[in-house]
Amino acid sequence: MSNPDKPSRRVLLGAFAGAGAWLLAGCGRLGETEWFPKVLGIGESLSKSAHKLIGGRRSMAQEFTEADLSPSFRGNGNTNPDDEDYKEHAKAGFVDWQLEIDGLVEQPSKFTLTQLKAMPARTQITRHDCVEGWSAIGKWTGVPLATVLAVAKPKAEARYVVFHCADAFPGGMDGEKESYYESIDMDDAYHPQTILAYGLNGQTLPVTNGAPLRLRVERQLGYKHAKYIMRLELVENFGDIGDGKGGYWEDHGYQWYAGL
Repeated sequence: MSNPDKPSRRVLLGAFAGAGAWLLAGCGRLGETEWFPKVLGIGESLSKSAHKLIGGRRSMAQEFTEADLSPSFRGNGNTNPDDEDYKEHAKAGFVDWQLEIDGLVEQPSKFTLTQLKAMPARTQITRHDCVEGWSAIGKWTGVPLATVLAVAKPKAEARYVVFHCADAFPGGMDGEKESYYESIDMDDAYHPQTILAYGLNGQTLPVTNGAPLRLRVERQLGYKHAKYIMRLELVENFGDIGDGKGGYWEDHGYQWYAGL
């Protein structure tokens, strides 16, 4: 018989991770203030504490049934990159597109979309939680990142996977755009629910949602789910990439760890 005074696993996760997600949900000019990044730091700490307390980093995100699917899955952030190379690939249906994997790997590799689709696939129905305040449940199909990494053979010193993307966002005061990038550590890279998705709700992944390939790292907030992936780079640290924080939004005040 359960103890009514003892908080359940779900309640604890909601309390800690929910608080962390709320504090992480900063946007606009807040990231440019002195105080807001410190508040975000508290949110990151709470999220990490929740994951450590409730089952560790290998715990699984909730999965749903097809009856739970949202009527539509909106695009977030950029929905149609203006990169010329990307436009050409999209126009041709990504037949000549290739995913590059380099950095700290024994076997630098390139994969066509056809080759990725020929690998063992995983399908999962999960909820996407965006810092803008909306959520949606979608059915994602793709190749586990672990499967791709097994071919490239990460070196022992590799600590992070960096996702270089085709889209770009406004940068600093000069108005120049900065290429979008994101990163996760090797714990999340090898998590069974971390996939490189090429399908959404039983159909080919639309451009609006990140075609030809997007990351699904299901236990983190939406901005970690990089879209329009062109290249994976395995690194020991972020010092020479962007502003060294591990991602475009992280370079602009968001926290690197956005666990739910």
